[in-house]
Amino acid sequence: MRHSWITEHRVAVRWLAVLLPVVVGAALVLVRDSMSPAAAAMVLVLAVVAAAATGDRVAGIGAAVAATLSFDFFLTVPYYTLAITYRDDIQLAVTLVLVGLAVTEVAIWGRRQQAAALRRDGYLQGLAHLLDLPPEADEQERGRVIGAAVNQVLGADRTEWVPGPPDADEAVVHADGEVRAGGAVLDVARAGLPTESYTAIPVRVADRAVGHFRVVTSTRVVHPSAEQLRVAMLLADRMGALSSAA
Repeated sequence: MRHSWITEHRVAVRWLAVLLPVVVGAALVLVRDSMSPAAAAMVLVLAVVAAAATGDRVAGIGAAVAATLSFDFFLTVPYYTLAITYRDDIQLAVTLVLVGLAVTEVAIWGRRQQAAALRRDGYLQGLAHLLDLPPEADEQERGRVIGAAVNQVLGADRTEWVPGPPDADEAVVHADGEVRAGGAVLDVARAGLPTESYTAIPVRVADRAVGHFRVVTSTRVVHPSAEQLRVAMLLADRMGALSSAA
């Protein structure tokens, strides 16, 4: 939810990231006579950390540069200019921008690791659904449970089991993780799954199409990775294996 809000309001987030260190620097004017430049720089680093926590590299870099300029303008002699008189203040300013850039990269790396962990957790939860499937379950029950697992992996609106082959106008997920529609490969990592049509994950038994999972993404754009799509195909293959064993 939080990440989605940041993505939808990216421009506003970047402006706020730049303005925050300026506001903090201006506020530090009230206590600059009783605070060392190093302590003031550390306070400004906190503003950069807050910006970097959004996971947006532009916001983090903008905040690092704004923090350095604020430190120079508000907290170094001569005040209210971008000139720096003392060598120690120059070193602090350079250190501030370097630390800000480093914090930004670390925060982005951390967000990527968190996203990867959440994806893996989603895959495991999806597979766990299959362990709860009773052996005597009929086709509709199997389709419901496996469809729920596929839906969780892809993050779609809903996924439903439909007997028979997909319609000609539906995009189709292939075993290699590619999504094709009308013979063309769709760049779903960039453009997302179709929102005005369905995406089909076919299920075959002995090279015969027995049905497909219809993935619906009508209310929002979903950008599954090739890894997610391959996991969805593996789950669909499970449906085929259960159908052949039934």
